[in-house]
Amino acid sequence: MPSRDSKPATKPPTERSAQDRPVRLGESSTLGDLKELAAQIQAGDGDVRLGKRSLRVLMALLESPQASAVASISELAGRLEVNPSTLTRLAQRLGFDGFGELQAVFRRELADGGEHFYSDLASRLSTDRDQGQGVARLARLGRQESANFAGLLERLDADDYDRVVELLALARRVRVHGQRQFASLAQFMAYGLGMLRADTGELDAGHQGVADALAQLDEGDLLVVISCFPYTTSVLETARVAARAGIRVVALTDSESSPLARVAEYRFLVPTDSLFFSNAMGAFFLLAQGLLTEVADRLGDEGLAALKRRERMIRELGASL
Repeated sequence: MPSRDSKPATKPPTERSAQDRPVRLGESSTLGDLKELAAQIQAGDGDVRLGKRSLRVLMALLESPQASAVASISELAGRLEVNPSTLTRLAQRLGFDGFGELQAVFRRELADGGEHFYSDLASRLSTDRDQGQGVARLARLGRQESANFAGLLERLDADDYDRVVELLALARRVRVHGQRQFASLAQFMAYGLGMLRADTGELDAGHQGVADALAQLDEGDLLVVISCFPYTTSVLETARVAARAGIRVVALTDSESSPLARVAEYRFLVPTDSLFFSNAMGAFFLLAQGLLTEVADRLGDEGLAALKRRERMIRELGASL
């Protein structure tokens, strides 16, 4: 029997259940994680504290996940009647590096859920009509593309740009891969590069399929992949398989949270904000033109000789330049 002086045994402290632990967010978080954190903040639990306005903004984002996924930060700020910097600070308070990483949570949810990305974008046109249609809207699209290109330049690493030019010029084989709307950009890049050097082309130009096309590439060859939200699954898987095989991967995509950005050795991040009912393409094409222009300069007489040979073939075939 226990002595009169003995104290009742106390149970050792137990771990908090998963439900009670504070949620910590980051680039791999889900919309469910975000909702759970919002519930903890409302209840006064966890490590994160938000003011009334920030909590109101967070709940508004959660109530309209489609709009939160497809609208630009300036559009969301206007709709919520706050400054864009408020959204950036909110994202950082929640544990993200910036608003783009927070928005990626909503974008992944839409991509996984098969929601209507293009119709969501097109629906914004009805609220834009009061600012003018026709040529007036065309002018706004032009300004948006100019802003996208400026955003690309701000994110661009000059050393990486030069290294990719070197790879495009000197890699033994180069293939370019894009699907859906980016198939046109892949064709444009492959055609332009093929004017300057040999053994380049679209990855699956022969229509034997991607697996067969990848099998023809060796370690050290170059694959340029292009996709942005909603990301094309086949392009992502192609990039992953190529990287595992030692093929060097360059990605043209939209954000640091893009799954392509995490796979690629080099990545160029191109903003896509626009009234267009899909991802804006102008800045992507300017980037491609810039890279090809530098490749032409890098190859010098070799590239000039390739162009002259092409011109001679065109003349011999009797085709018009």
